[in-house]
Order: sequence, then C-alpha cells, then structure tokens
Amino acid sequence: MSKDCTVACYYFPNYHVDRRNEETHGPRWTEWELVKRAEPRFPGHRQPRVPLWGYEDEADPMVMARKIDTAASAGIDAFIFDWYWYDDGPFLRRALDEGFLGAPNNDRLKFSLMWANHNWVDIHPAALNGVGDRARLLYPGAVSHKTFVTMTDAVIECYFSHASYWTISGSPYFSIYDLPALADGLGGIDGVRQALADFRARVQAAGFPGLHLNAVLWNLALLPGEKTAVDVNEMTQWMGFDSVTSYVWIHHGALESFPVTDYNIVRDRYFQYWDHAEETFRLPYYPNVTMGWDASPRTIQSDKFVNARYPFMPVIGGNTPERFAEALSLVKRRILARPREQRIVTVNAWNEWTEGSYLEPDTECGMAYLEAFKKVFN
Repeated sequence: MSKDCTVACYYFPNYHVDRRNEETHGPRWTEWELVKRAEPRFPGHRQPRVPLWGYEDEADPMVMARKIDTAASAGIDAFIFDWYWYDDGPFLRRALDEGFLGAPNNDRLKFSLMWANHNWVDIHPAALNGVGDRARLLYPGAVSHKTFVTMTDAVIECYFSHASYWTISGSPYFSIYDLPALADGLGGIDGVRQALADFRARVQAAGFPGLHLNAVLWNLALLPGEKTAVDVNEMTQWMGFDSVTSYVWIHHGALESFPVTDYNIVRDRYFQYWDHAEETFRLPYYPNVTMGWDASPRTIQSDKFVNARYPFMPVIGGNTPERFAEALSLVKRRILARPREQRIVTVNAWNEWTEGSYLEPDTECGMAYLEAFKKVFN
C-alpha cells in the first residue's frame, strides 16, 4: 500500500463480452461500441475519446496485466471492481475472474468488490424519450435474502481468500452501492441489519477477524431508478456498516451549467459536501476524487442533446491533468491529518470511458492523468 495513505480506484468491467449483453445488444457487443460511436454534441465537445491502448478485451489476463502494472506504478493501491449479482445470477464477472485473477502480476495490486446493486436499465445507448422513469428495466437491483446468502457465500469462497484481496486490519473490504435497493430486497433496515450480521459471522467463520462493510452514499440520485436514502447516518450505523464513501463527485451536487460545468466548481461543491459528511457521519468517511464527467456516449447520437435526465446532462469541462493533480493534492493534504488506518481515498475511475471519467491513457492526453497521479501519490 502507499506509504502515506491508501488509494483505491473504481473499475467498471463492461469492456469484455458477456452473455447478458449479447442477448440484449447482439453478438460480441461490449461498451467499446458506444465509445467508438460517440460524436461531439456541442461546439468544443471532445468526442470521441480514443483509447491509446486500443479497444482491448479486459478479460484477457495479459491485457489486465498491463493495467495492473500501470496502476501500481502510478501509486494506485487497489482496484474496487463494480461487481454485479442479481436474483437470476452474476453479471460482468469475466474482467475480474479471468482478467485480473488470471494476470501473472496480480500480486502488485489489491482488489476488492463494490456490489453495484442498482437497477440495470437499457441505457446503452439511451433515447431522449426513454430516460428517467421511462428507461426499460432489465435487471432489478433489489435481491431476496436467499440470493444475498448465495451471493455472499460465493464472495467469501471465490474472492476473500485470494492473497490480493484488499483488507483493512485483516478484514475484507466489501462496499455496497445502493442502500435503498438493499433495504427493498431484504425487508427494510432491520432485514438488512440481520443479513449483514449473518454475512459478517460467515466471514469470521471462514477465518477472518471481521468484515469491513462500506456504504456508498449520495444526496443526488443519478441513474434511473435510484432513490436517495433518508437518515443515512442512523441507517448506516444501525445496519452495521464500518465506513462510508462516495462513488463520484456529481452525486453531491447538480451540474448547473449546461452543456459544460467547470471542474473546479464541481470540486469545490464536493469539498462542501465533505465538510458536511465529517460533521454529520459518526462512521469514518473516505473521500473521493473524480477525474471528470461526460455521459454523452451513452445517448443515441442522433437524438437532440438537451439538458434532461441521465445521460442527457451537462459534462464537466476544464478537467485538465494539472487541475486533477491539484484536486488530488488537496485531498491528500487534508487526509494526512487523520489516523493512518483512516487515510483511504476512492477515485473515479480507472475506466469509466462512457461517463468521461478514466485514468487509462487516450490518444489526446496520453499518460498525463496517470503522471499527475504518480506525482501526488507515488
């Protein structure tokens, strides 16, 4: 882990072939198709973004090996894989199961899971007349207690026992994205409390000292079907979580200027939220740094680009490598005042190409964002 603090970067695994995607979008489809087809939607809009390494298959262990080496050399300590499991089973697992776990150098980087238990809707791409509540639901995020037990048994067996799984004080880190969906499936907050206590007990029975449960929080719903949790301070403690964090800056403040909102405005608004979080939450809050935002590749490119609902929304502009480095420095300086075990930062994201938040190199900026990262954290 990094000398001063731990940096964990979210990884979105939709750049490999998956059976569900093929059933919906056709043979061999991956989200690279949206990246390739993206167009400028307003004057000065930088699209398409072209990956410097090409449109790679992340389920290939050698492809993942380069990602691991590059991330570790830049000072990233762990990938937090967006990880999906619904009532009818898992989704988007091959990047982790075949790519990362098959990579010969996976001892260079820790990994962990963020169970992305949100509704999966048909937004790849989204039509302007099908956003928000009109988006077609493919896989509901709420799961039954039976599914939760089956899923967490698989997590303990398949991942927690791996030598590269990220632990905090020996306890595996497991993050949950959507608390309202969790409560909907498990019978309310009391049901969640019981399910998480049982999960923790099974982890301890497997030989671990405990389980570090992390909750992702937001005060601005983004994806179709998302709901904002009420009384999150009381809820997270009662449910049995150990810490809270964020996924992306724009979960904490609307992008008010369309089509572009300046990066530093979003940064400063997020820092105001961070102040509020530290004053409000009794659990440790792990801060976030976001590289950028542009969800326009997830829109049908022939539809008019107007300010509607996700993904028809403003983009973040001015998110240069220099400004990104400044944001990283501000966060690091502030977090170093904490006890060592609470110096944890999450980053959005390693490869959110269709949301415009990625550290992987592209043909315009090259390795500049990773060099900025290395300057601050390595």
